[in-house]
Amino acid sequence: MNTKDIEWNFRSLVNSIGQIHSEFKQQAFHSVNTLLTLRNWLIGYYIAEYELKGSDRADYGEKLFERLEEELKRFGVSRSNKRDLYKLRLFYNTYPQIVGSLNPQLQKLINHKLSSSSSVSSILIDPFPQIVESMTPQSDIALRELITKLSFTHIEVLINIDDETKRQFYEIECIRGNWSVRELKRQVNSLYYERSGLSTDKKKLSEQTQQKVEIFSPAQSIRDPYIFEFLGLKPLEVMSESDLEDQILDRLQEFLLELGHGFCFEARQKAILIGDTNFYIDLVFYHRILKCHVLVELKLTDFNHENIGQLNTYVS
Repeated sequence: MNTKDIEWNFRSLVNSIGQIHSEFKQQAFHSVNTLLTLRNWLIGYYIAEYELKGSDRADYGEKLFERLEEELKRFGVSRSNKRDLYKLRLFYNTYPQIVGSLNPQLQKLINHKLSSSSSVSSILIDPFPQIVESMTPQSDIALRELITKLSFTHIEVLINIDDETKRQFYEIECIRGNWSVRELKRQVNSLYYERSGLSTDKKKLSEQTQQKVEIFSPAQSIRDPYIFEFLGLKPLEVMSESDLEDQILDRLQEFLLELGHGFCFEARQKAILIGDTNFYIDLVFYHRILKCHVLVELKLTDFNHENIGQLNTYVS
């Protein structure tokens, strides 16, 4: 940033500080996303290589992921449960060609040749030596764009698409339109790929779709649960369930439309007495078509059996 030619006044001071803040914040978001995605790919690679070449792999067999989950918890590795480890292996198997896009120093991590004199931080400052021209086999998407422009939550949606052509279609559209994760899921669920295949005017359909999409912002990126855990944070440290309620109620019209037809908002933190104890239901709706109440309990963590018991108690 060249400041020699700036004619300094109060407004130029404010503009300069605002500009440098925005640029550095954007770079920080992209850096965290990129490093998280590369970390996940490397974990998937290590697991796949061990399953193929591990000298003692027969000792673990089908119990490998369970044992790995137990051991990795001691290291504080985020997202190391069995289900997530399967997902990381799937990530590597879906995009094995990412290895060709990494710089020589980062490839040392792949070959287990990281020397004591080389720090991981210095290797990861620039994972890509230049603008990468390495492409997926049938796609015009540079792998650099896939890794740097999409969050791992985007990639998590993409790797669950078995059909390679379909997956590449959503890669292209998602990167081109800068879709949010929710938008990507919405387009997959609305069969955008299939509708595009049947459309007689694909360009017009694409233009109409891109005009209406929800854009992915850096703020959405940093609220990603994967980012929280990668940085050693918990969602509750950054956002409470009451914050989530506030945001939903601030956008109540959008939320009701998202739920579907027939929902009417009735109460927030609805108190019910069970025995001698008061319990509070986060959100209560009435469905005027089904003629019943709908109870919404907000959780920032993964759904579990305790949540089922809590909801069944409220319903009873």
